[in-house]
Amino acid sequence: MTLTAPAAAPPAQDRRPPARRPVRPLRILLHVFLALVALGWVLPLALSVYASLRPYEETARLGYLSVPEHLTLGYYADAWSQAELPRYYLNTLIIVVPGVLVTLLLASFTAFAVARVRVPGRKALLIVFTAGNLMPPQVLITPLYTLYTLVPLPAWLSDSQSLYDSYLGLILIHVAFQFGFCVFVIANFMRTIPEEITEAALVDGASVWKRYWRLTLPLCRPVLAALATLEFTWMYNDFLWALVLMSSGDKLPVTSALNNLRGQFFTDYNLLAAGSLLVALPTLVVFQLLHKQFVAGLTLGSTKG
Repeated sequence: MTLTAPAAAPPAQDRRPPARRPVRPLRILLHVFLALVALGWVLPLALSVYASLRPYEETARLGYLSVPEHLTLGYYADAWSQAELPRYYLNTLIIVVPGVLVTLLLASFTAFAVARVRVPGRKALLIVFTAGNLMPPQVLITPLYTLYTLVPLPAWLSDSQSLYDSYLGLILIHVAFQFGFCVFVIANFMRTIPEEITEAALVDGASVWKRYWRLTLPLCRPVLAALATLEFTWMYNDFLWALVLMSSGDKLPVTSALNNLRGQFFTDYNLLAAGSLLVALPTLVVFQLLHKQFVAGLTLGSTKG
């Protein structure tokens, strides 16, 4: 009869809670800085919402930073009608929607040539596109204004029979200034797509157009959605070029409609705050519709190791 030693008991597991990381002063400063930046962005918006819900006579008597006696949505209805926002919304869509579509289409063409086609000098071309974004648009106001008044257009396309004071002129200037940035972003995105995919399509006899339209472009949906969100926001919020290159009040975009809420001798800033929030609403709607694709386009490749 043999005796076997009892099995050794497993060591007791250490159930002590993990040690806390020491709080670093630099981390505290970083959180304080981020909180101040977030507060700096949110506070004006919150103040605008608060002011738009109060009568002007109440804020004039008690001040903007006071407890309200009563709140109302009447300013939003007044801003909608007095600023003629539906007409100006339509003007903005006529400018922004073609501008975004044409910009992304032309930029994807060029980015495909830079990233996937053996074009001589493609790196230098990409550098030129990137450098063009560094030029401030304000330095081109005078030459562009002169050029727009000299370029003729048929009467059915422009009442002034020139690029000046026309929707086409405003669309072209937006496309020109946003084109380089979009080419840079899309080209770098296309370089992350494995070249074996396009090489296999080339072996199968696919033309350049098929490789671009049916193969590469569907894979670029995240970056195109992210750029569409950014471009819509930038073109929608533009005020400079509409002010410089257009003169007809009935053609101006919605960012110019707020001038209709300013009186000659008196301005109700609570009414102006309500109008500003109504003007900013479409950009929030577009971001809400495309936010998943927007985040996917920005974070793609961030986890590649």
